[in-house]
Order: sequence, then structure tokens, then C-alpha cells
Amino acid sequence: MGGNRSLWRALGLTLGSAVLWGIAHLWVGRTRTGLALAAIYTLLLATAIAVATSFRSTVLALLVRPGWLTATVVATLVTALVWALVIVSSYRLVRPQPLHGTRRLFAGGLVGGLCLVVMAPLAYASRVAYVSHDLMTTVFSDKSVFPPDRGDHFDYLGSKQWLNILLAGVDAAKNRPGARTDSMTVASVNTRTGQTVLFSLPRNLQQVPMPAGPARTAFPNGFTGGGASPGLLNEVYQWAEDNPSLVPGVPDRQRGITLLKATVGGILGLPIDYYAMVDMKGFAQIIDAMGGVTVTVKQDIVYGAYREGLVKAGTRRLNGDEALWFGRSRTDSDDYVRMGRQKCLLHAVAKQADPLTVLRGFERIATVTKRYVSTDIPQSLLPSLVTLSTKLKLTEIRSLQFVPPLISTANPDWTFIRQKVEDTLNTPAHPEMPSKRTLTLAPAPDTVSLDATCG
Repeated sequence: MGGNRSLWRALGLTLGSAVLWGIAHLWVGRTRTGLALAAIYTLLLATAIAVATSFRSTVLALLVRPGWLTATVVATLVTALVWALVIVSSYRLVRPQPLHGTRRLFAGGLVGGLCLVVMAPLAYASRVAYVSHDLMTTVFSDKSVFPPDRGDHFDYLGSKQWLNILLAGVDAAKNRPGARTDSMTVASVNTRTGQTVLFSLPRNLQQVPMPAGPARTAFPNGFTGGGASPGLLNEVYQWAEDNPSLVPGVPDRQRGITLLKATVGGILGLPIDYYAMVDMKGFAQIIDAMGGVTVTVKQDIVYGAYREGLVKAGTRRLNGDEALWFGRSRTDSDDYVRMGRQKCLLHAVAKQADPLTVLRGFERIATVTKRYVSTDIPQSLLPSLVTLSTKLKLTEIRSLQFVPPLISTANPDWTFIRQKVEDTLNTPAHPEMPSKRTLTLAPAPDTVSLDATCG
């Protein structure tokens, strides 16, 4: 009986040492070692609490830097190994002697299991950091956005009032050559307030003005395509890829997006800073990796060449294929209804992609992102974007769609479009507070809150 009590006491002290390093060492009189281990553990615990609370945004900004991700991989693995060594050494100090047979195997199994329990979360964190590093270095450019004489401490976003990012969805259908950008939205984000407006352009805009240079020389009166091409905005991307002379000096697989950025920017009267483009097949896989997305379907949506698919009306959780067709189908509707659904879908994904959801499917999301997403956002800008994202959560997202009857897609009034963009950006989305009194401002004309339309 005394041996069993000694064994359970040893296991209890080992468990205590796993929860607070040094307990077993203090029990056997190794005071200096015990206090040193307790101090190290307290420092690590205090750091972890500070990271999760007071310095969370700062740490998140650091964790999109490849160098810090590498350091995180090493630090978590070292911590896991040290923790396991503390557990094993604690048990060796307090285990009863002699210990043989079943009791020895039982105690060894419990100690080994305890090591696995504390090491598994750290090993997983190390794996997430490793996958994140791979994602950062694969998808995002390593070219710096900072002037050569300013360095990483230059506040790039602080020097700009609006950050404009082109969000493009590419559809490479089997029944037609090339890829078409059927979804084109510019997200304009105020770098000071986080105010965000989504400007959406329909795929079927005609006679779109080309940027100065070879493209405008080829199409002086607006883009018309050629041959059987109807000359729509969604063809500009592939047309540039197929005709290198339109964008000289730009490599393959970059000509299309380069010309599209310049073209969309000219239409809206905005400088397009960066782009993010996703293949629609990849979008469906990202939704599946998240475990689906919940949206309110206002009416039944039929899809498929033979009307073989149906997304029923109601508030539903859609899988990847259903979400793709929710934002893609034009059966019994049109481009403009589809554009509205696309904005609602993007909004729903953004709201529901909380850290826990993303973490559950992180490796799969990362794999799909590397395969189907491209962007020219540089790694050096990611920390600033993470900081900016905290402001976005405090503001509503507004949307302005340039669709009939606001404009004519066959004969657009380009001056009107640019003026509407300027008016929208100059109208605050939220009340201003000059003192303690709240001043209510009306939203910009023709803009709607996505919260109001997607619920």
C-alpha cells in the first residue's frame, strides 16, 4: 500500500510540475533549480497572456512576416521539447524506487501521455506557423513597397487616404477558350477610419476606354475585341494575355491583370494599388474548407445547363458548390441580380471566417489559396493591412453597383461613373462627433449597406 501511495504521490507531483514547472524539484529540495524553472514558466505564461490580450494586434502584424513565422516555428518546437523534458525529469526525481513490472509500465505510460498532451498543441501551432510561412512566401510578393530611403518603418498606408484593391473572380469554363473576369469589384478602404466601399462593375460593359499607350492605340474608341468577340469588359484580361503588344515589357500571366487594373482604374477614376484574383473553382473549395457559409437566399436559384441544380430559398448553410452557384447562376435572372448575390456572399464569408473557423480548415485553405489565388500585395505591406483590418470591423461596408438603370452598359457615361465614385468616397459612412453631440449624415446616393441587403 505504501508503494502505491508513493507512486500516486510521484505522479501527482509530476502532473503539478507539468502545470507549474519546478514543483517536483522544490519537493525534493532542489530549490534553485525549482525556482528557476518556476520563474521561466511564469515568464512564458505572462508573455502568452499579454500576447492574447494587450498585444494581440501587434503580434498578428508580426505573424505575417516570414521571418517571425520561422522564429515561431522554432520557438514552439523548443518550448514543447523543454516542457516534455521538465515532465520527465520531474518524474525521475520523485518516482519510488524500486519500481518494476506493471506499475513501471503504468507510470511510464501516464508520464508519456502527459508529455503528448502538453506537446501536441505546441506542435500544432508550429505546424500552422510553418504552413503560414509557406503561404506568405508563395502567394505574396517579396518586393518591398517602401521607398528605398525610407525602410520598413515608413508608414506606407499612412501616406495614402484610400487603398484601392481590385477583387477579381476568374471563370475558366470548359466550353470556351481562355479565362474571363466575370466578377470585378474594387474595394476602397479609408486607411484612417477603415470606411470601406465596394465598387462593382458588370462584366458586360461595352466600349470601355483603354489606358494610354499601345492599348489605347489599338482601341482608340474603346475596347471592341475582335472577330466573334463582343468586346466586353470581362474579355480585357484574356485579350491582353493573348496579345503581348498591348502590354509591352510585362511577362506572361501578368499582362492580363496589368491591363485590367489600368482599365478598371480608368473607368472609376481611381488608382488601383493592388489586386487579388481567385479562380471560381478555388472559391468553392475554400468555402468547403471553412465548413460552408450561411446566407439568406431570397428566392429559389436554379442552376446548371439543364436546370439540374437548385438552391432553395431561406437562410441556409451552403457548401462550396452551392455557394459558387449562388454567386454564379444567371438562370431565371441576369448579370445584375448575380452581382448583388456575389457581394452578399463575399460579405457573409468575411463575417463568418472567424479565427476558429479558419484554424479548423487552415491547411486545406492554405493549399487551395496557393493553387487558385494570385495577388501582387507584397509581404512588406501585410503587417499594415492586419492593423488596418481591425478598423474595418468597426465600420459598415457599403456597396455601389454600376448597373442599369444607374448606367447603360451598352453606352456608359464614363464621366458620370467617375463623379459618382468621387461623391461616394467623400460621403462618410458613419456619424461624425464634433463634440458630445451626434451628427447624423445620410449615406451617399445609390450606395447600400451590405448588412442591410444580405441578411
